[in-house]
Amino acid sequence: MAKENKNKSFVLRIDTDTMNAIEKWASDEFRSVNGQILYLLDNALKKSGRLPKKKKS
Repeated sequence: MAKENKNKSFVLRIDTDTMNAIEKWASDEFRSVNGQILYLLDNALKKSGRLPKKKKS
């Protein structure tokens, strides 16, 4: 049986200079660009207290 994908996809429009900086940063930390953006968003959400806490099983 196939595993359910809980990720959503969307198009992100970003200027060239910002994209180049993210690509370099991702490379420096051995992440994909997608992984780097998720890492940055996750950290920002945690810092602001906006990330819902995960339920313990």
